Amino acid sequence: MNKPKHERIQKQHTLLRLGAYLFRYKWLLLLAVVLTFASNTFALLGPMLSGYAIDAIQPGMGNVRFQEVFYYAAYMLLFFFASSIFSYLLSILMIHISRQIAYSMRKDVFNKLTELPIGYFNTHQTGDILSRISYDIDTVNTSLSTDLVQISTSIITVIGAFSMMLYLSPKLVLVFAVTIPISILLTKYITGKTRPLFRIRSAKLGELNGFVEEMISGQKTLRAYHQEENTICKFKEKNKAAVDSYYTAEYYGNITGPCVNLVNNLSLSFISIFGALLYLAGSMTIGNISSFILYSRKFSGPINEAANIISDFQSTFAAADRIFRLLEEEEELIDEPDAIRFKNEKSNDTEPNHSNQASTPSTLSEQTVIIEGDVTAQHAYFSYQPDKPILKDINFHAKPGTMIAVVGSTGSGKTTLINLLMRFYDVDKGSITVDNYNIKHVTRRSLRSSYAMVLQDTWLFHGSIFENIAYGKENVTLDEVIEASKAAKIHSFIMRLPKGYDTILSDDGTNISKGQKQLITIARAMLLDTNMLILDEATSNVDTRTEQQIQSAMRKIMANKTCFVIAHRLSTIQNADCILVIHEGKIVESGTHDELLEQHGVYEKMYMAQFEG
Repeated sequence: MNKPKHERIQKQHTLLRLGAYLFRYKWLLLLAVVLTFASNTFALLGPMLSGYAIDAIQPGMGNVRFQEVFYYAAYMLLFFFASSIFSYLLSILMIHISRQIAYSMRKDVFNKLTELPIGYFNTHQTGDILSRISYDIDTVNTSLSTDLVQISTSIITVIGAFSMMLYLSPKLVLVFAVTIPISILLTKYITGKTRPLFRIRSAKLGELNGFVEEMISGQKTLRAYHQEENTICKFKEKNKAAVDSYYTAEYYGNITGPCVNLVNNLSLSFISIFGALLYLAGSMTIGNISSFILYSRKFSGPINEAANIISDFQSTFAAADRIFRLLEEEEELIDEPDAIRFKNEKSNDTEPNHSNQASTPSTLSEQTVIIEGDVTAQHAYFSYQPDKPILKDINFHAKPGTMIAVVGSTGSGKTTLINLLMRFYDVDKGSITVDNYNIKHVTRRSLRSSYAMVLQDTWLFHGSIFENIAYGKENVTLDEVIEASKAAKIHSFIMRLPKGYDTILSDDGTNISKGQKQLITIARAMLLDTNMLILDEATSNVDTRTEQQIQSAMRKIMANKTCFVIAHRLSTIQNADCILVIHEGKIVESGTHDELLEQHGVYEKMYMAQFEG
């Protein structure tokens, strides 16, 4: 019962959002309206002049006033030529406007993606997001550059043609009192049935793009497990669903045009019959009837065209709805107005504030503090869903310059803990502090800039090796990059490449090994002047010997930095100052390697399990 109302409100909302984009170019749109009016006005004068030329033909052999015929024909050519020029200028202008709107939309969507919380990307397929920023925006762009012009032209043409028909014969216009209501009711009925079909079509195309993106990025795994045939079958299902939804939407969407065209042709038959009767009664001339028929075609033609492009508008509304739904997603919570900013100890662009007293929001007004890296969690709880807690009563204290290792079985909550430290998520209860400042009262940007981070899933972009290593630091020199690369044991490999540090990495570094990619990300982290470091299985893709070399180099370079290390190979974190053992979302043990072995608990079982068999 409420569904049609909800759809109507959603459609109105989508129209308003599209209107807001159009309003940014209101003066250009005003010029477009002027060009549309001028083009259609000149075009509408043609049928009247044609009627005058026909009336210059009198009954009888050779009884034609050629001077009048040529006179009206010359003006017809002039007006039609002017109409074509204005129409061409209008098309160019609308292409420019639609291009600017598409550019603005893509910029807004991309900017929005950078503001969305990490959780959004965990619940939405990458391919579907790409579909919105490419296919859906292209659909809106095409509609604005062509369909909008066509609709605007149709409105002026219909009004002008109807006015001219009233001028020629008000009686003959009564024919449309029957045919127009039929066309309107028919169009409204069909579009009401087809609108949901276009929404389904956009969704299915998004699902298909998401599936294709996943399969392309997972080609190695797919082939390693001999899933080619299975993947092809799944693709056939997704492809068939997308094609079927596309066909269904287009099939039923295009029914409107032929139906309305049938009604318009019916009106033409009525005009011919009643026009002949009026001619016999002496109420109309042959020229008038000819002009009226031409105007009737101009009157009914746009109605038919509008019916044909309604299917395109349905697709446009569905695409725009998906775009605006993304733009209306809840963003990451904004920082408090009086949130403090962290600065690293090596930074000298602000006056230091050595106050380590815990501050409340009311006392944090525009404070900038230099931190040392003292991290504490007190009774911290977190859950992605309210009834499914992930971390429970987390307590630890990491003193500045210490190495804290986090171990536990898969799914125990290790990476979630790191996400909380970086404020990708906020704790539900309890607190996490840095130098006694609750991180909820700290700007996210400054907090995240206080950490260097190396993840298990490496990320490189298309660019030179130098650009990839220097990614997180401005105005970095080549010598600094080389120093970090040597520490990460990747310098010698880079120098063996034809162009050294100028070597271009392809998409996500597919032209180098996974281990080498990870070494580059480690060098990137080493380059940052931060007091805190996070390593999430950072050496999982390198051999044991290289890992030992990296550990040694990291210990030397990262002295006096607070380090959080997630590791599955427990042999790599034996020298940690404190090891946190997480089991089912709780820290069940903590201490040094030797202390934990003496407890004969979970850690000992995990450690000994590595040597079994």
